[in-house]
Amino acid sequence: MSLNNTPAAERVHIGIFGRRNAGKSSLINALTGQDLAIVSEKKGTTTDPVLKAMELLPLGPVVMIDTPGLDDEGELGKLRVQKAYQILNKTDIALLVVDGSAGMIEDDTKILERIKAKKIPYLVVFNKSDLIPSQKTIEEKITALNVDGEDFLWVSAFNKAQIHELRERIARLVPSGESDRHIVRDLVSPLDFVVLVVPIDKAAPKGRLILPQQQTIRDLLDAGAVSVVTRETELEDTLKKLGKAPTFVITDSQAFKTVAQIVPEDVPLTSFSILFARYKGNLELLVNGAKSIESLEDGDTVLISEGCTHHRQCDDIGTVKLPNWLKKFTGKELNFAFTSGTEFPLELDEYRLIIHCGGCTLNEREMKYRMKCAEDTGIPMTNYGTAIAYMNGILKRSLEVFKTAL
Repeated sequence: MSLNNTPAAERVHIGIFGRRNAGKSSLINALTGQDLAIVSEKKGTTTDPVLKAMELLPLGPVVMIDTPGLDDEGELGKLRVQKAYQILNKTDIALLVVDGSAGMIEDDTKILERIKAKKIPYLVVFNKSDLIPSQKTIEEKITALNVDGEDFLWVSAFNKAQIHELRERIARLVPSGESDRHIVRDLVSPLDFVVLVVPIDKAAPKGRLILPQQQTIRDLLDAGAVSVVTRETELEDTLKKLGKAPTFVITDSQAFKTVAQIVPEDVPLTSFSILFARYKGNLELLVNGAKSIESLEDGDTVLISEGCTHHRQCDDIGTVKLPNWLKKFTGKELNFAFTSGTEFPLELDEYRLIIHCGGCTLNEREMKYRMKCAEDTGIPMTNYGTAIAYMNGILKRSLEVFKTAL
């Protein structure tokens, strides 16, 4: 992906669901005008969810998700269907593709009920209208289906009938309020100075900043604020040379303790991870989760979960630093479990605490889904930044920047 492209987590995720050979892959190709998905008359061509970042006019940057058929068979087929259902957790808009020549069956109805239960904006797309003998027959099928007229559309991926209308209908389903979420823009005024402390992260590709840092800088630019970027080793001299106190300082969580000792008490201080906790989900819930670190006991298991996958370094924050800090802070013999990428346990009862990364690669819906899973199970959940700030005694200070913006 080009550095100029919208990050996948910031794109509207459109999940395409339906039975095998309903025409899901063909519909994606028709919508995009490209051969993005493999099309075959053989059932089960799509065996795993396939994510494609692209531009879809008039909507803009999206991620199209082609899923396995809901009627897949056998033990392996059941696992594929489970994968398709899991995609709902990151789906902003759902398209249920139905073979219009055959009509809806129980598999279609089941996932439609799940889509409605999760309150995902949706559209039932009856494909293969080119196989219906006449417009009168289509109208008769519409009447028989008894589906709300606002919730479905007849199309043909084969001859592109109603594809333009489908794009327009998808655009109208975009959840409202997306533009009201900001990483930091609502906390600053034009020409405010904000110092960003960016240790050189070994996990980041050479010559690049990691995603949360890139996105924060862009959000500050959009606000007309001034970003001053430095490493923790140059922070003290940077603050002296600024000539005035910055509006606040944002640090990578790994350097929280060092940075807190350098930044004067009257200068607000927070971290990228805490900013993303507010941006992606529920900061209050994660702050309360951090406080539960105190109640960990010998033998408790802590789940440390990351939204992305990357090559682990010898001093990796998730698998090395956090466990060591937790054991030192609590003085307890703790057990740890680790997940990354799209993996997130369906059963959470065995854990006593969940610590998640900032979630920069996850969209808001998936991040909130994970937090809701923890909340429903009664398992405290926090994230890297809030946990590290709490263990260093600076959590209260790291939240002062938000004031009434929480």
